[in-house]
Amino acid sequence: MKYIFPGLAVLLFAAPAAANPQLSVTTGLSEALTVEANRPLEGSFEGEMPALSVQPNILSDNPNSGLLPSTHKGKPASTRLLSRDPGSEASVEPPLDNRLSQIETEQSDIVSPDSVMDQVTSVSQLLDVQPSDWAFGALQNLIERYGCIAGYPDGTFRGNRAITRYEFAAGLNACLERINELIAAESREDYVTQEDLAALQKLQAEFATELAGLRGRVDVLEDRTAQLEVQQFSPTAVFGGEVIFALSGAAGSDPPGKGDANTVFSQLTRLGIVTSFTGKDRLRLELATGNFDDRGFANPDIFNSDMTLLSYQADLDNQIKLDKLEYRFAALNDRVVFTIRPVGFSLSSVLTANSPYFDAGRGAISRFTEASPVFKIGNLDAGVGFDWLVADPVRLQVAYGTGDSNRSEPGGGVFGADRSALGVQLLLKPAANVLTGLAYVNAYNSDGRLDTFTGSFIADTNGFMDEPAQIHAVSGTLQWRVNPRITFGTWGGLIFTNSNASSASATTSTYLFSLGLSDPFGREGDLLAFLFGQPPKLVNGNGLILGEDESTSLHFEAFYRFRITDNISLTPGFFYITNPEHDSGNSDIFIGTLRSTFRF
Repeated sequence: MKYIFPGLAVLLFAAPAAANPQLSVTTGLSEALTVEANRPLEGSFEGEMPALSVQPNILSDNPNSGLLPSTHKGKPASTRLLSRDPGSEASVEPPLDNRLSQIETEQSDIVSPDSVMDQVTSVSQLLDVQPSDWAFGALQNLIERYGCIAGYPDGTFRGNRAITRYEFAAGLNACLERINELIAAESREDYVTQEDLAALQKLQAEFATELAGLRGRVDVLEDRTAQLEVQQFSPTAVFGGEVIFALSGAAGSDPPGKGDANTVFSQLTRLGIVTSFTGKDRLRLELATGNFDDRGFANPDIFNSDMTLLSYQADLDNQIKLDKLEYRFAALNDRVVFTIRPVGFSLSSVLTANSPYFDAGRGAISRFTEASPVFKIGNLDAGVGFDWLVADPVRLQVAYGTGDSNRSEPGGGVFGADRSALGVQLLLKPAANVLTGLAYVNAYNSDGRLDTFTGSFIADTNGFMDEPAQIHAVSGTLQWRVNPRITFGTWGGLIFTNSNASSASATTSTYLFSLGLSDPFGREGDLLAFLFGQPPKLVNGNGLILGEDESTSLHFEAFYRFRITDNISLTPGFFYITNPEHDSGNSDIFIGTLRSTFRF
């Protein structure tokens, strides 16, 4: 077992790093040295699919919208914690809330209007019945005296339409029930005459068979309904999903890769089901498929750098994969939400990323800019955590996860992990328009890697330390809504790695600044965003095989999201990378994309 803290052994269950194919190291290093550079993404996404609503109080799955629950007055704490409702002033805008448009469980009207009849209280409400009609008096008597005649939703009676004996029996049954009510009410006794009762007795005798059959059919329907309610999976289960199509092109040359980039058409499809059993819990399952292959633009034959990865990218190769499986529930007077996610876990599954662009379909277009790389440390796949509403402006979040948790071989499983991470974050809302977070991560990796897939190869492998190491990281995040249309965001992180087998050590830094303009041209739901930052860079090292990063890469990104409908958006955007891999000898890289997102 690998211990993160001496006193936290009880929390730990961990697993090994995945085996990686051999690949030549980035240009500029010794060509004779080969390292495991082509680390697979394993189909995981940091940008969450927006969660499906099960009920108004079980909304968003995702704590990554960075929204404090304290802005939602009048809701129980568990409601606010589970929902992460996008109404918070600290978010860039509601469309960036990482959730589908709210899918309610209210049953829609699936019955034909021709088969539904509404009670009327006056014959004048029937548009196709005139005083000159031969049956006008009879209808007036039945409606206004006994109230047992119904009309269609369009206000008609359709008196010339033929009916079956069953339909007549149904109408007769309604009149019988109404007359029984009148008889039971002493003040209305004079409404029922002996002649009426005699006529009804004759009708009952004439239609005895149909009336008995009608009641029998109702009993059968009630029994079948009760059986379905018992056997159904959940009364609140809902389905939804997201489909992303993108046309992407790139420009750059050798080095860092060979620069052979073609324009590509890619897709990502995710389907999910969400259900609640108690109203204060949520079970979520998500399937995903996509056609990215061989790491996209990060392939060695193209740009050979994780800095070129897209936010909606994963190497699924058109195979359907269980991408997420999660159960959340509220406890302790609804002030704490516990999360169990055996599939698709990262620290940001519990720790709020506090980034308005953490959304694969409608947020940032690059992997680096969607959220702080500190939350991606470890390339985890399973974990647990809790989110505690300490007070209205304060939340404490704790998450722990491992990689390859389902492996039974040495180095895998629940205990004795080859890689694991524990994260703790304090989320504060000092003002109505400000949200900030301070996070600490303590991780272990048997190869000394960070595996964030966002920075240089040297930074992500800690100079190819290739030794068991302890990793300590701190991260700060901030969202400030300057005014209703302008939001400023920033985050930064420092990562310290120390070998457990030697004196080798590494220090990595990263930061980002962003500016979001909501409805910039008066179009509701549109978003214009500018992002600028430094991908993870190894700034100081000791005893490392590959040493430190020599130069500094800067990442510039801009996108404009057009809202076409509530469920469809179109996002043209680009990002530009200077000195890729933090190497001034590498050619700059430009990547542009046109992303269309469909949510249902």
